[in-house]
Amino acid sequence: MIRAAAPSDVPCIHALILDLARFEKLEDEAVVTVEQLAASLFGPSIAHAEAIVADAGKEGVVGFALFFHNYSTFLGRRGLYLEDLFVVPAHRRAGHGKALLRELARLAVERGCGRFEWAVLQWNEPAIHFYRSLGAQEMNDWRIFRLTGDALLRLAAK
Repeated sequence: MIRAAAPSDVPCIHALILDLARFEKLEDEAVVTVEQLAASLFGPSIAHAEAIVADAGKEGVVGFALFFHNYSTFLGRRGLYLEDLFVVPAHRRAGHGKALLRELARLAVERGCGRFEWAVLQWNEPAIHFYRSLGAQEMNDWRIFRLTGDALLRLAAK
């Protein structure tokens, strides 16, 4: 069953984020706290992000998708951006990932989004194959750039 994440899911989503960071070999970059995640998803102001979870009943939450809206100047419409998708390894190939993506696609259509997009690590061939099997197209002409830490502070100070 795919459902909207609830505040009580935050500790589980946080644990899954840490599992994802370990999988992506980026564990040292995953510094979000349970409190920060709760504020981002359910804080008193407009939420910065949303999440849905794959709930396997007695086994609990076995996957999540965290997403937010972006905007396309070319389409003149907002889009839906998937920041993270993760399913516990023991529960992969059971349809949870596809169900999460299907629900996000449904939300994107329902909300009038012009597109639904995400990034994937180049070495993650199983995910790339999975996304292609769903009809997703790789955007080979685009590269992601990022400023964090000292580089972000240096540019902001100029």
